[in-house]
Amino acid sequence: MKYLQREITPIGDEDLFIVMNHPNAKFDYAGHFHSEYEINLVINGRGERIVGDCIEEFEGTDLVMIGPNVPHRWTTGDETAIMHVVTIQFPKETLDYRILCKKIFHPVRQLCNDAFRGIVFSEPTKSILQAKILELTGKQGFDSALAFFGILHAMAIAEERRFLLDDNSEANTAIRESKSRRINQVISYIQKHFTEEITLTAMAETVGMSESAFSHFFKRKTNRSFIDYLNDIRIGHASKLLYETTHTVSEVCYASGFNNISNFNRIFKRKKGSTPSEYRHNIQSIMTRY
Repeated sequence: MKYLQREITPIGDEDLFIVMNHPNAKFDYAGHFHSEYEINLVINGRGERIVGDCIEEFEGTDLVMIGPNVPHRWTTGDETAIMHVVTIQFPKETLDYRILCKKIFHPVRQLCNDAFRGIVFSEPTKSILQAKILELTGKQGFDSALAFFGILHAMAIAEERRFLLDDNSEANTAIRESKSRRINQVISYIQKHFTEEITLTAMAETVGMSESAFSHFFKRKTNRSFIDYLNDIRIGHASKLLYETTHTVSEVCYASGFNNISNFNRIFKRKKGSTPSEYRHNIQSIMTRY
C-alpha cells in the first residue's frame, strides 16, 4: 500500500547491529515497517508515536522497542521541530545464534518475543538506558557488542515497561519458552498450520489426550481457550495482510485460515473493535497524517 512503506535497512551480512545517531532529526518520514528489530530513542521530543494500531502522544524522552514487520511512525505537527533521535536496528536472525539459546540469555530472548507487541519504557529505566544508548554511539568493535547486549539485558530485566499492542496477533502469540514439551509442540504446530483446518480433536490426539483434558491443559498453559488462541493467531495475520497488502477482505479472510466471510467479520470486530474494512481505513488514515 502507498501509505505504508517497506524499509530496506542498511544492515549488512557481517553486522551484528547498526546504530544511527541523529542529533537534528525531523519526523518527516512515512509510516513504514522492516524485517529487523528496532530500538528507538527520542530525546527532547514531542508529538505522536504510532506503533501498529496504537497511537499515543509523547513528550520529553521516548524509548520504544519494536519487533520485525511492526508498522511504526513518529510524527509532529510542528514542521520546524528538531529532535535528537538514536535508532538501533538488528536482524531477526540474531536469535538464531547458538549462544543466545543458553539459559543466561533467556531474558533477552523473551524481550525479543515481547517486542512484537511494542514495548515502551518508563522512568527511571529511560534515564538509565538513554545513557547506555548514547554511550554505544561512540563505541566500536568488540566493546560495541558488549554494550549492545548490555542494553538488551537492561531492557529485558526492566520492571517499568508496558506493551503498546494487544496480545492477539500472529507474532504476539509467539511461543513463550515453556518447560512443557507438549504445549510447545501444539503451539508450534498451530503457528505453522493456522491457515489450514485445525480441530480440537486432532490436536488432542497429537499429544495423546482426551478433548476435555486437552482443553483444560491448553487453557492452563496459555490463559486462553484453544479456539481463542487459534483465532488470535488468524486475526493477527489478517491484520498484517490488511495493512501490508491490497488484498480484498475476502482474500484476507481465506488467506488467514477462515472459511466463512461472515464469521471472519464477526470475530475480527470482536477482537479489534472494528470491521476489517474499517480497520484498514483507520490504519490508512493514521499512516498518512501530516
